[in-house]
Amino acid sequence: MLKVVISGASSGIGQALARHYLERGATVAAFARRGELLQALAAEFPGKVHDYALDVRDAPAIQAAARDFMSHVGIPDIVIANAGVSRGTLTEYVEDEDVFQDIMDINVLGMVKTFQPFLTAMRQARRGTLVGIASVAGLRGLPGSGAYSASKAAAITYLESLRVELYGSGVRVVTISPGYIKTPMTDINTYPMPFILEAHDAARRMARAIERGTSFAIVPWRMGLAGWMLKRLPNWLYDLAFSKAPHKSRHPG
Repeated sequence: MLKVVISGASSGIGQALARHYLERGATVAAFARRGELLQALAAEFPGKVHDYALDVRDAPAIQAAARDFMSHVGIPDIVIANAGVSRGTLTEYVEDEDVFQDIMDINVLGMVKTFQPFLTAMRQARRGTLVGIASVAGLRGLPGSGAYSASKAAAITYLESLRVELYGSGVRVVTISPGYIKTPMTDINTYPMPFILEAHDAARRMARAIERGTSFAIVPWRMGLAGWMLKRLPNWLYDLAFSKAPHKSRHPG
């Protein structure tokens, strides 16, 4: 029986991944702030979902959830740090500083706090996979998305460091950088989103990369090709092209 832990499991990519594994018989520990949505998922898959209403910024809450899950189910085979937020930000507005902080705390430190309580047990068992959901937005800075792009670039680099630290331990680290996936997060975007995937399709592709143990995967692959090309553009050309691109709207409120 596959045992999977997923943060941000109440909607979007996290819920799609949870459903993907549950439909294949896995037992899932679902982390998210919206407990009512987790309870609805648990009711749909009786006995298969251990739901934990928590915030990934709350390390003691995650540690308690990890202890509870491992005491009842065992060491997880896969831990997916998926929880994330995206809001438009601009450095010139002092009120955006708190938004920058929230995005970094959730998207980067939330990943660290999700992995940490499971890592010692996985190391001792010499097995398991840690999966971080990053983004192609981490490949280059996008206008209006300074906080989000920075957080995802940090996540990519953090996961690479973790992968090297765990080399030879039996614990694999997989970095997945999605392009545009149809979720509540992208539903608010008013600009074109090339190669956008439905969440269930994205989850299936991600699960395939996780099963293979791919160190770094971009989903879909066409967005990976676009990202590869953008990464290699000289700065002057990238700046010229993207200074005219639609900016992500600033966060509401």
